[in-house]
Amino acid sequence: MPDHNRIRFAPFDLDPVNECLWRGAEVIKLRPKAFAVLEHLLSRPGELVTKQSLIGAVWPDTFVGDAVLKVAIKQIREALSDDPKSPRFIETAHRRGYRFIAAIESAAPRRVLTREAPSGVPAERARRDPPGAVVGRELALSRMHHWFEKSRNGDGQVIFVTGEAGIGKTTLLETFAQAISADPAVRICSGQCLEQYGMSEAYLPVLDAMRQLCRDQPAVIETLRTCAPMWLMQMPSLVTPADREAYGREAQSVVRERMLREMGEVLDALTEHAPLVLVLEDLHWSDYATLDLISYVARRRRAAHLMIVGTYRPAELIASGHPLKVVKQELAARQLCDELALEYLTEAAVAQHLAFRFPAHRFPRELPALIHERTEGNPLFMVNTIDHLIAERLIEPHADGWQLTAPIDRVRVGVPDSIRQLIETQVDRLDPIDQRILEAASVAGAEFSALAVAAALDERLADVERRCDEMSRRHQFIRDCGVQALPDGQAVGRCGFVHAVYRHVLYERVSASRRIQLHQRIGRRGEELYGARANEIAAELAMHFERAGELQQAARYLQQAAVNATHRSAYREGIALARRGLQLLATVPECEARARQELWLCLTLGVPLIATEGYASPEVGNVYRQARQLCARLESPREIPQALWGLWTFHAVKAELSAAVALALEFLTLSERIADPAVAMRGHWAMEITCAHQGNFTLALEHFDQAIALYAPDSDRDPAFADALNPGVALRCFAGWSRWFIGQPDRALAQIEEAVALARTRSEPHGLAHALVFAATLRQLRGERSLALKNAAAAGVVSSEHGLVFYHAMARIVRGWARLGETKAEDAADEMQQGLDAWHRTGAQLMRPHFLALLAEAWPVAASGDRGLALLDEALALAESTGERCYQAELYRLKAERLLLCGQREAAEAQACLEQSLAVARHQEALSLELRTAVSLARLHQQHGDRGQIRDLIAPIYARFSEGFDTIDLRNARRLLDAAR
Repeated sequence: MPDHNRIRFAPFDLDPVNECLWRGAEVIKLRPKAFAVLEHLLSRPGELVTKQSLIGAVWPDTFVGDAVLKVAIKQIREALSDDPKSPRFIETAHRRGYRFIAAIESAAPRRVLTREAPSGVPAERARRDPPGAVVGRELALSRMHHWFEKSRNGDGQVIFVTGEAGIGKTTLLETFAQAISADPAVRICSGQCLEQYGMSEAYLPVLDAMRQLCRDQPAVIETLRTCAPMWLMQMPSLVTPADREAYGREAQSVVRERMLREMGEVLDALTEHAPLVLVLEDLHWSDYATLDLISYVARRRRAAHLMIVGTYRPAELIASGHPLKVVKQELAARQLCDELALEYLTEAAVAQHLAFRFPAHRFPRELPALIHERTEGNPLFMVNTIDHLIAERLIEPHADGWQLTAPIDRVRVGVPDSIRQLIETQVDRLDPIDQRILEAASVAGAEFSALAVAAALDERLADVERRCDEMSRRHQFIRDCGVQALPDGQAVGRCGFVHAVYRHVLYERVSASRRIQLHQRIGRRGEELYGARANEIAAELAMHFERAGELQQAARYLQQAAVNATHRSAYREGIALARRGLQLLATVPECEARARQELWLCLTLGVPLIATEGYASPEVGNVYRQARQLCARLESPREIPQALWGLWTFHAVKAELSAAVALALEFLTLSERIADPAVAMRGHWAMEITCAHQGNFTLALEHFDQAIALYAPDSDRDPAFADALNPGVALRCFAGWSRWFIGQPDRALAQIEEAVALARTRSEPHGLAHALVFAATLRQLRGERSLALKNAAAAGVVSSEHGLVFYHAMARIVRGWARLGETKAEDAADEMQQGLDAWHRTGAQLMRPHFLALLAEAWPVAASGDRGLALLDEALALAESTGERCYQAELYRLKAERLLLCGQREAAEAQACLEQSLAVARHQEALSLELRTAVSLARLHQQHGDRGQIRDLIAPIYARFSEGFDTIDLRNARRLLDAAR
């Protein structure tokens, strides 16, 4: 190589063209990325080159951290024998970057990175994809630019680019992106859905795009930290220890609505002053969560300098029944998206491509027609066909231009009939080692690390990296995808197949037995490398072990992948993964290990099922029943409490209180057997809730005292109960409720306010919504409509924001009641009815008698067909059948009041209802309801002027109160007593 092509810094020579580092006649080995870092430093001698500048130049298509750059610098220093403490070549600028300090004797011009042609193909091949060379797509590009200008003007766009495999969707978008990137203010990021994960890896393309943005512009990390901390927590390479400390607890139970809202806020922040184009490729393999996000952003209908472009293959949607079809149809019906369907190229476009790629060619006029006939205008097939003609030397350059070297009839015979045959031919021409590497790569996935391929082939990593790097530089089947930082700090190269068709053809070349072996090796190497952090790649490991036939290991990682999905609030993905794990285990012979895995999968499945279908869904009940049965088959499994808690919750919310009591007692018995205070706490907590709903308020408070004594705040986020309420909040809510019933209204209010305050400090939306709903219900019990409305409205905001349907329904019911008197009764009744309907859809029956009573108040007494009276009768029947008698005394009282309004004929029945109400309240020791009923009876006596009976009825009850004298009920009682003197 002539000296002027080298960069000399004694005693070394760097050859940029051949990517070699020389020391005299000796070649110094240097990995490709380390070589690129050295070359970049040499191109700026004496200058401080920042870390971010180096990362952007050498790893332009992926996010890498400082650790990866440090590895490359270390490799360079080892090659140069350079001491970082007293450097001769590379000086470190602490926390800023690096500087090349040695004298340079000669330097070659900076290279412009281009795709190189495969070996054996003329250099002119490199001109195949220059800007503007996307023939036959002029109209499509024009439409893309039109939509982009709309987004630039603040009219956000969602565009779907569709077409069959190989039709040029990616090439079109690359050309479009290259054109708009001339404006430095425009941000462009992209992510790809991968077939190997299918619908299991939640938000995969969006997370990839966010990582890319963070790599290009580190300030985006701070935007994520401010606007979307839960998204930041899904990208471990970006998370600092401080982030884990601040958000780690929340990330364990984040809900879908928060994930959507946070990404919406991030997109707002990123597009406030400049356009952003988000490209999501191959949506026909997308997960549900990504589709939810696209739909959410499209429906927001707010000004945004945002353009989302998604690509998909229509045939894949039809064949698989993928939900993207429904999502796209719904958005199109509302005019919230546009679609660009790419057609196959015409014969004229083929001729145009040949003219562009082979300037001044002398091809016969029949050649474009022949290529079009064989390829049907499929761009990928067309390009591969032309490559085949070059490789077969049927097209060659001559002095006066490119020519065919054979008659057109021979050319016709020499062109394979399918792209599969073409790819097979291209693979067969490769070096046998490269063939083996590509076949192993196809097993590793659409994207893969050189380390995975090396593990599959049992080859040296350096050799595999070198060959992958060479093929990716030539754009031969694979492309460079940057580097991957492993948990131990090691950085390895990543590549991806240029097109999915290449991977499919290569994968099918591998025999079934060899596939199993390769998947097994890749899976085991992944486990070894990630160790305790293997959960981060659980979906990938599950795929490899399933295809390796190691079904129990696959089920183990499917369970972990389901947990990961649930933590991202991607509940449908979590359900699908857990069910897949159960399906695999069903084919495994029965044994204790299988039973334990099945148990964990059931418990994992229960969490997203509760989130999507409600606590009282029949399937939730079935899953926890199955879990309990599995516990019975295992000796002393640690999972028994979680199974019992799930089953208890199911029965309690369905108002099957006898079953709930039995399960709560089983909890207490279990706690004695295993001597676990946490299990005992949950047993008393379950008893507190169940007893309170049964109307046994004194016993409920006894269990509260025992539960709160056992409660350890530091352990309230036990992963086994990640789906449950915070005990510190919920225990106080039910205690406050019970205290009001037994005649302690002030202490009840203090206990509820303590629960709300605790929920706010814990920053747990679930617990806060629960506390606010209980605060609203307590205000309703106290008759304080304005304060009930305030708390119900706050509960509604939290519930809506975080997708807590259960509490949102409760909040609507109480809010409707609180609005009675300040709005039309019909409007208030409508709001309550909508809340009741939403409550019913969750499968819940608990508290229905109470809610029916509130709805009854919205219906005025009519001359006939009293709707309110019918609702109260329904509530009383429910209370009797379910055993939920906490509000029974009030139901009888309200029925009596309504009967009295109907006329004198119903007075006797009303009197009987009031006496029944009084008897129930006394039996339950519900002093507040006893006083309220006594006041109603006293007013009945007042009509007959019987003052003595009024005093005898109210005075003894009033005297038992020691607090709450400013509440409405006690003020009403006091007025009656004063009037009866």
